[in-house]
Amino acid sequence: MPAMATAGRSRRVLDPTDRIIEVLCGLIMVLTFTLAAPLSDRADVRPMLIAALGCNLAWGIVDAVMYLMTQLSERRTGLRALRALRQTTDDAAAHRILTQALPPAVAAALQPADTELIRRRLRQLPEPGGTQLPKHAWRGALGVFLLVFLSTLPVAVPFAVFGDVHVARRISHLIALSMLFMAGCAFGRVVGYYPALVGLSMVFLGGALVLITIALGG
Repeated sequence: MPAMATAGRSRRVLDPTDRIIEVLCGLIMVLTFTLAAPLSDRADVRPMLIAALGCNLAWGIVDAVMYLMTQLSERRTGLRALRALRQTTDDAAAHRILTQALPPAVAAALQPADTELIRRRLRQLPEPGGTQLPKHAWRGALGVFLLVFLSTLPVAVPFAVFGDVHVARRISHLIALSMLFMAGCAFGRVVGYYPALVGLSMVFLGGALVLITIALGG
């Protein structure tokens, strides 16, 4: 999404959808370990926990780096569009540049007169800065890392607390299902659909994704 379109997100490090998706990714990854690991006694728990925490730690770092790369790409794309819009004298080209930079629903309502007004105002603004990442992008990357990694902990804690690994596994999976349901409810509220229904759907979808991941050797 170009920088002009993401300007409204700068005050919020991660929007609700981003946060929900990162939590879901962390949950799915840790569940692939807690479901697939052959746990017969306490001796099996420590290697499984180390593997699960290590995996989510690694993917938290990977997701954070990917987030920074996406932010940099969006910023460069937005600045190019802004400079092109300010410099062009072709009305049709200006309208095309602006509509490509805006969400489709907004672009569809844009009239040529609106394009000209926006272009005049943009020309009055000072020259935009470079493409270096702002502070909120780094905070967003940290947020991505923490969400992926910390979503592991509630699912892993029962294995460190309960002596019976079978009880620990059942409680861990109950916590994971509850978190999937809550994440689905939150997503339902974001998209304006029935939260409870989306929550239940997320439980089944998350479970299916975990089984697929396990079956494919993930």
